[in-house]
Amino acid sequence: MKDTEKEFRPTSWSIDNKVAIYVATFFICLAGIMTYNSLPKENFPEVVFPQIYVATLYPGAAPKDVENLVSKQIEKQVKSINGVKKITSNSVQDFSNVIIEFETDIEVKEAKREVQEAVDRAKPDLPANLLDDPQVVDIDISEFPIMNINISGDYDLQSLKRYAEEMQDRIETLKEIRRVDIIGALDREIQINVDLFKASLAGVSLEDIANGIAYENQIVSGGQLDVGGMKRSLSVNGEFVSAAQMGNTVIGSIKGGKIYLKDIAEVVDSHKEQESFARLDEKNVITLNVIKRGGENLILASDQINEIVKDFEENILPQGIKI
Repeated sequence: MKDTEKEFRPTSWSIDNKVAIYVATFFICLAGIMTYNSLPKENFPEVVFPQIYVATLYPGAAPKDVENLVSKQIEKQVKSINGVKKITSNSVQDFSNVIIEFETDIEVKEAKREVQEAVDRAKPDLPANLLDDPQVVDIDISEFPIMNINISGDYDLQSLKRYAEEMQDRIETLKEIRRVDIIGALDREIQINVDLFKASLAGVSLEDIANGIAYENQIVSGGQLDVGGMKRSLSVNGEFVSAAQMGNTVIGSIKGGKIYLKDIAEVVDSHKEQESFARLDEKNVITLNVIKRGGENLILASDQINEIVKDFEENILPQGIKI
């Protein structure tokens, strides 16, 4: 028998052209390193959970009733949805929570839409005395803050809020940032406490008051004006800037005399009922929650935010306020 040797041409060519192989390998490695360095960096990479939650409040119901009257009725409808991997329900006193887990190739938005449709189909079979419709929600990791900034000091919340809003505007100019939420601040509100007895004597209804305020509190367009060959837009700003100005609003008349809002109501420059609270070392504090855009570089965003914070500490914030 004759021995035969087979030659693998690519291998032979590589051995005969070592320099070319070395150069090609170097450039491939260089390209890999450059690509790696250009990838967006995340401390907590965005993970899509193909899970939808259906939460239902049923006050006064025992766990067994919640299971039979709510959870099972919802399960009956959602189990027919394509792509459902597993359905889990928790039925406790006053509350039902149904968790629908989908296959990983299912779009979360589409899954949520189909679950909502299934819940709508289940509504006729649910108890009539539910406080509210079942809530269909999903978990969005991108909505978690990448940074919390606390502004505190021996100042009232309104003063702290002004600096927080200024910082919010600066941070939101960064292309990596989706938005900045302010927590613990007071929202201004002008309250109108109507004296119903005085309003009745004046023949003024609550609708008259609402219409009178809406009519006065608006910006009116004045058209355009030619100035030096250029067109300028004109407008009259009639929006209220103070409680006193609102109190001088005419909302009716009696025997030829004008009835002002302040004649039948107390107009107070106040704030909305506080829904969020934040304290640090027993001092007032306002928190800024920074939400990043999906796919943007976390480390670059953090570095830029830290630069903004440093600028505020050195050049903008007064003594007594710290971050």
